Amino acid sequence: MIDWRGSALGAWRGTRSGPTVTYGLIAACCLFFVISPISGLNPVYGSGDQLLAAQGAYFRRWGVVPAELMSGEPRALLTPLTALFVHGSWLHLLGNMLFLYVFGAMAEERMGPVEFALFYLGTGYLALLGYAVAHANSEQTLVGASGAISGVLGAFLFLFPRSRVTSLFPFLFFLPLRFPAWIVLIFWFALQWMAARAAGAGPGVAYLAHVVGFSVGFLYAWGRHRGGDRVKAQAAATEGESQP
Repeated sequence: MIDWRGSALGAWRGTRSGPTVTYGLIAACCLFFVISPISGLNPVYGSGDQLLAAQGAYFRRWGVVPAELMSGEPRALLTPLTALFVHGSWLHLLGNMLFLYVFGAMAEERMGPVEFALFYLGTGYLALLGYAVAHANSEQTLVGASGAISGVLGAFLFLFPRSRVTSLFPFLFFLPLRFPAWIVLIFWFALQWMAARAAGAGPGVAYLAHVVGFSVGFLYAWGRHRGGDRVKAQAAATEGESQP
């Protein structure tokens, strides 16, 4: 559940141009997805078996294959960046972009556009690299912006620990409840950690990339901004329960 007015006010507060990097990243991810064979909207890729073959080749070309990345192949060294703009389905894309919109806007405002852009790309790269190191022999392709967005969540936890977050918890009958960000994000991180311990290198959600991204994002914010003013007021920021 999203408090759109509250998040919009948080995104635009103190800046005239708005969170341009956040919006640019969202636009880029959406554009690349729509023109890719994954969306099913581009007639260039055909249909049926032809489309499936194009989708497999697309993932292999632009996604991270841990075994190839660990081999040091020059082309593979760039895939942790390109994979940040590749998504496996409409649900995957929309869930990630929702999290990026809500949390990225305020993080960008605090860091500034240049720092935020470098932070996002760097954290995303390290998150996917961390997963690849842990599963060095895996041939499964890894795609998605969730590692970078997890980094944004980690930075948000340090920068805005007391912002109010509206969440829907299944075990509480999906009641919309508001909690400080530090409670929700630490709970989210704990879930990712437990899932990562139980998951393997096969198909599915790369929970370890979430754990690495979140940790790197929090440590970066702590190291870079611990001397500055942190937002302790109950600023408006909200989160649904979608998985980044």
